[in-house]
Amino acid sequence: MSAEGGTRAIVAALTANIGIAVTKFVAWLLTGSSSMLAEAIHSVADSGNQLLLLIGGKRSRRQATPEHPFGFGRERYIYAFIVSIILFSVGGLFALYEAWHKIQHPEPIESWKWVPVLVLVVAIGLETYSFITAIRESNRTRGTTSWVNFVRRAKAPELPVVLLEDSGALLGLVFALFGVSLTLITDNGVWDGIGTAAIGLLLVTIAVILAIETKSLLLGESASAESTRRIEEAVLAGEGVERIIHMKTLHLGPEELLVAVKIAVPGAERADELARRIDEAEARIREAVPIARVIYIEPDVYRPALASPSSPAP
Repeated sequence: MSAEGGTRAIVAALTANIGIAVTKFVAWLLTGSSSMLAEAIHSVADSGNQLLLLIGGKRSRRQATPEHPFGFGRERYIYAFIVSIILFSVGGLFALYEAWHKIQHPEPIESWKWVPVLVLVVAIGLETYSFITAIRESNRTRGTTSWVNFVRRAKAPELPVVLLEDSGALLGLVFALFGVSLTLITDNGVWDGIGTAAIGLLLVTIAVILAIETKSLLLGESASAESTRRIEEAVLAGEGVERIIHMKTLHLGPEELLVAVKIAVPGAERADELARRIDEAEARIREAVPIARVIYIEPDVYRPALASPSSPAP
């Protein structure tokens, strides 16, 4: 997934959420609906999250330094993890608290009764636009991968985050519309609280999923099975490489891959010939997998009793 595609999805989501947040706050001030307040806070949290993703993307492009020799690519993962924490605390827990308060002290919507319905319908339209943009950008690289596997295996965090946020926002709007509509029909504010509780549970669930997936990226994930296969083929395609003794890969960032491989070479190789073969192997790896930015190749003589197996594909 290109960083440009992720940025387009983030900007679309940010633009939609800012407009939605303003209209929801106006509707809450006019009606006092807890569902509208929960949704307004949800939109504010989403807007802050998208700003964090943009900041993380910009900071990750800084040049490597002696203190951080492998660069700052993982900053995108750190900011995505912060997003999950904000979504959990500011969005989910606040909505659950507001729902508990509303159910304990239910109040009907007495003024500007149909304003929340109008706002929610407009918000659903804006969120749908953001969601379609995220789907379109994801489809550029998703291929035949299922949506579940795309979210679980994507190395770039922006699109999975926006996809989950937008899907959660759409469902949350449906829950809010459900609660508000039944409150207007029955004059019973408990339905407003129930809709708010559904929003809170939804946001907490999405935040936990995001935290789990981003944690895996922060810990360090290997290259995909397809990239691993291409690297192995590139290494073995050269003359003088007998076999791969073992290989390890690690994502330094979404578009930066570290490759460390120990290869078996003939025992009588001259140093200059060996250096040439290693340089050629590095060039083949970079051609096969362009995101392989940092490559370490160690030559050795194959000894079956001491060799460790190649790292399994993820």
